[in-house]
Amino acid sequence: MSDTTQQFVSPAHAGRATEDAAGPEYAHYRVVPARHHARTAGTVLSIVLIAIVLNSILGNPRWGWDVFAQWFFAGPVIEGLGRTLVLTGLGALFGFALAIPLALARVSRSPLLAGCAWAFIWLFRSIPPIVLLLLLNNLGYLYETIWIGVPFTHIVLLDESTTNLISPFFAAVLGLTLNHAAFSAEAIRGGILSVDHGQREAAAALGLPGARQVRRIVLPQAMRAILPTAFNDVIGLAKGTSVVYILAMPDLFYTVQIIYHRNLEVIPLLMVATVWYLIILTVLSAIQIHIERYYARGATREQVAVSPLTSLFGRWRSVRAARDESVARPGTQSRTAAEVDTEAGLEADTEAHTETRTEADTAGGWAQRRIGGTVGIHNVSKSFGALKVLDNISLAVPSGSVTVILGQSGSGKSTLLRSINHLERVDDGFIDIDGELIGYRRVGRTLYELKEHDILQRRRADVGMVFQSFNLFPHLSVLDNLIEAPLASGVPHVQARAEARTLLARVGLADKADAWPRQLSGGQQQRVAIARALALKPKVLLFDEPTSALDPELVNEVLDVIRQLARSGTTLIIVTHEIGFAREVADTIVFMDGGRIVESGAPAKVLGDPDHPRTREFLSKVL
Repeated sequence: MSDTTQQFVSPAHAGRATEDAAGPEYAHYRVVPARHHARTAGTVLSIVLIAIVLNSILGNPRWGWDVFAQWFFAGPVIEGLGRTLVLTGLGALFGFALAIPLALARVSRSPLLAGCAWAFIWLFRSIPPIVLLLLLNNLGYLYETIWIGVPFTHIVLLDESTTNLISPFFAAVLGLTLNHAAFSAEAIRGGILSVDHGQREAAAALGLPGARQVRRIVLPQAMRAILPTAFNDVIGLAKGTSVVYILAMPDLFYTVQIIYHRNLEVIPLLMVATVWYLIILTVLSAIQIHIERYYARGATREQVAVSPLTSLFGRWRSVRAARDESVARPGTQSRTAAEVDTEAGLEADTEAHTETRTEADTAGGWAQRRIGGTVGIHNVSKSFGALKVLDNISLAVPSGSVTVILGQSGSGKSTLLRSINHLERVDDGFIDIDGELIGYRRVGRTLYELKEHDILQRRRADVGMVFQSFNLFPHLSVLDNLIEAPLASGVPHVQARAEARTLLARVGLADKADAWPRQLSGGQQQRVAIARALALKPKVLLFDEPTSALDPELVNEVLDVIRQLARSGTTLIIVTHEIGFAREVADTIVFMDGGRIVESGAPAKVLGDPDHPRTREFLSKVL
């Protein structure tokens, strides 16, 4: 201790400090918050300004508040308000209905389809709404009749005079719809692009049909980015309906104009329209807050406050799900003590317990198919531009085996893994599972690529995948993550929920069924990802660096689950850097370098006495 310190800390003071620290006096100290004088001054100034504005508005008789009160609920005004609301509602409804396919077309892989969607958006964002309404209302000058039928035939579904068909109201709705759809489509496209690509890959790896991927995975997450802009567009539409005055339609603004042209009370009547617009936009803002709260579920680790309506709906769903499960439970009540013991004892490692668990698994229904698939990789090559990441690779993976792929970053390990379930399309060669190709139909020596629907079906039947970054769906609860793929495969809802709860018990997360993914630790999220992949009972299970995104303390949580799977009969192919784990669980070690399989064999041989110098060099750096 320095002399300076000794000057300030005498033995008496030290003893008193120790006594104070040990005593209860600190619990009774009064805390005085810091004072922010600038903040206080700003608050006072705001109050003064609000008082001045209110006095100016309410105290000035020229505002004509008596006239305002007379006309605020007048019949013509209410009728104009109703027409404004109808135009807003129809324009928003039809606009969004058109905007969604436009946005999907914009992100389509078809250049022609994407180009047509872009041309539509470019055109109707460019034309001013007033000009568009006038063009539609006078369309009869260009086309005397509107004909709908089968081109180049005599089949006619509609042949009507354009003037009779397109009334001012129809022209107003159509014009507002086209204008709103053009702007909203770009907002929706931006939301779709904001969804992480891993979410789409996870949905595809689970075999979810394309339409379900969009409806259940992409759009719900995109809504967080879409909603603010979309509601701005709706609010703009509500105010923009005033342009229909050009068609002599008595909406709110046009009705107010007619009245003040007659009684010359301009300001009071404009205030009538202003206050009604304020009410409309306040209601829309409240709806926006409610919907944003709904789609914010799972976005953070904190519990998002929900509205009473959402809470009531959530309780109704919980009660219905509990009732359905209680109805289904009598058929599965004859559970043995071994099954109960299995659910509680995932960590047990003895052979006797393994046999008990296998019997329980079969009775429980989640692992009725425990015969793994045989994977054949035949002369597979893959390039990204000039970079060749897989170079003429061939490998046979026996049924029920555990194959671990090692190699430095960039050696092609993950690309090979993703090629097995056709997330990556190979340039040459092919891969089969039990003789069936995931992405192709073979006729002789010709491979015909399957349509996406057929590829997804084969993924659901044969192969599951656990990603390095988990790729759980953040807007779905843990239980909903597990049941999404089985439901898409036609499994009854009650059965899917029951099997999902059994799976969560197997991975030690039975109490996390209703949690959001972001409320879990990294190890817990990865165990949920494993359970989700197992929900479809795949023949082959792929692991892409399952522990690389985890803290060292969490690694064993995941490895324990994989150790259990290694004894289950499912074929496992694992890309990992965990050498000790690979030595323990693997039947075959494959070492890759530069897109080639350099060496493969039993763990004792490859890890203990490798033949290839590149393997020895790699192991010398990681062991």
